[in-house]
Amino acid sequence: MVASQVHLIRHGEVFNPDGILYGRLPGFGLSKLGHRMAQAAADDLVARDRPMTALRVSPLQRTRESAAPVAAAFGLEPVVDERIMEPTNRFEGTKMKLAVRKPVYWPYLINPLRPSWGEAYTSIERRMLAAVDDAFDSVDSGDVVLVSHQLPIWVTHLSVAGERYPHDPRKRRCALSSITTFERTPAPETAADPTRETADPPQSGPNNPGRTPESQRLIEVSYVEPAASLLTAATDVGAV
Repeated sequence: MVASQVHLIRHGEVFNPDGILYGRLPGFGLSKLGHRMAQAAADDLVARDRPMTALRVSPLQRTRESAAPVAAAFGLEPVVDERIMEPTNRFEGTKMKLAVRKPVYWPYLINPLRPSWGEAYTSIERRMLAAVDDAFDSVDSGDVVLVSHQLPIWVTHLSVAGERYPHDPRKRRCALSSITTFERTPAPETAADPTRETADPPQSGPNNPGRTPESQRLIEVSYVEPAASLLTAATDVGAV
């Protein structure tokens, strides 16, 4: 037996009065509104009336704080998983609009398809799919919750959907404290798609089976925004 579903939760609003790209920098915890968002996500999971049997979190402060209401609701001990952490980024600690005007940063903008300013999309995909696969196999039954970040969750969605990785960050469907849910299902007997474009050589994933058992594939079964009523008052400018 394995987990029935894996839920990827994005953290809530971060206290970031200076509006910088915080990336992996320490000391960026949730705002008061962010704590309310995290509670809304936990309440949504409780309302599903499903057994949540394991909880894994990115090591950063904002994800650990966002996981706290889930841990309390289901009596779980969070386990840190480095693979679901925020990607590296050359603009970390700066204000993006100001950074792109400085020539010193221009070399990092030469290849937005990879992207050249941070961790490659294929690298993010590889570690996230590995973490999701391990989450499915980590319990005998029930669901597993992973509390992560916007870009890792969005890249997971793109991978499972078979879509190209380059995208407009402003159009990511991954709101604060949103929940993206995946299941495993029998894989169709089709060959890998040779036409899919990526910036780097194809890695493990639904279109390029590697870690997920060959007889199975990941599918996305739902996306919800439990904190939707709080988003209009939120600031979301620190994501990579």
